[in-house]
Amino acid sequence: MAAKTKRNRRVHSVSDELIHKSREAALAAVQVFNNPQITFKSEMFIVLMNIAWTYMLHAYYRTHGVEYRYFKQTGKNRRFDRTTKGAYKYWELERCLNENPCPVDSDAANNLRFLIGVRHEIEHQMTTKIDPSFSAKFQACCLNYNEHIKKFFGDEHAIDKHLSFSLQFSSITREQAGQLEAQPSLPAHIKSFVEGFEANLSEDQFNSPKFAYRVLFVAKTANRKGQADEVIEFVKADSELAKNVNQKYAIIKETERPKLRPKTIVDKMKKESFSKFDMHQHTLLWQAMDAKNPAKGFGTNVEGTWFWYEAWLEQVREHCTKNSAQFT
Repeated sequence: MAAKTKRNRRVHSVSDELIHKSREAALAAVQVFNNPQITFKSEMFIVLMNIAWTYMLHAYYRTHGVEYRYFKQTGKNRRFDRTTKGAYKYWELERCLNENPCPVDSDAANNLRFLIGVRHEIEHQMTTKIDPSFSAKFQACCLNYNEHIKKFFGDEHAIDKHLSFSLQFSSITREQAGQLEAQPSLPAHIKSFVEGFEANLSEDQFNSPKFAYRVLFVAKTANRKGQADEVIEFVKADSELAKNVNQKYAIIKETERPKLRPKTIVDKMKKESFSKFDMHQHTLLWQAMDAKNPAKGFGTNVEGTWFWYEAWLEQVREHCTKNSAQFT
């Protein structure tokens, strides 16, 4: 009995240390990303949040009696894998996510797998101009982390109470808001990974706020004297507040247009009886029409991936109709 009690104390002691280090890594990741003097933000954020999630899941598995060290089973005996210096080899984050059952919900796991993939691409070579491209993924990662650490270990371990919005030295103009949509060119190897990863997600998975967190910003001031001002208020795009907000309070209020993937457009055409219209035909069409020229308003670049608006869908439909003999 005494031995069991001693073991339980050690389990909780190590778990507490893992949780503490996990929270420190998560807080450091956010502080680094919000530091205006650091230009290597994305790379450092991804590495630190990878550590934060790994330690948190190690603590979870430890408290639930799951062996999270690599080993080989020989009969009833376990032979643990060790480094050249004799230390145990513990599961990396991807292995933690592959455990069945995994305590992380599927959409949050997709977000982490995405960041892990980006880390694999950046850890062996220098990258540039990727910070603005993944902000929605980073925000989702932070919110997911805070949700899961509270779920696993209690509200007292939440990190939201330690964080606030970064203050800026300038306001956001309409011109600047438009520039936020124009993402810089990603390095080719990272762009290739992003396109391949997201192509394998379903529409529901891709649009989940746990995979990428997207919000509408509406600037607002207090309506009455003595009432504190809110610099930024988060509202859903289809909410009554977003629809009916008084214009004298709204500095930026953009309408989110539906965005379509190329495969979605091709599939729609096939369902409309244009069975011979394929991805190759779609590529030839948009290239001939220079449809990715932002000035034409047919689509937009989001985090390094091009999405089409419904206006382009109408162009494709018109093209298929005019050339129905070729595509039916």
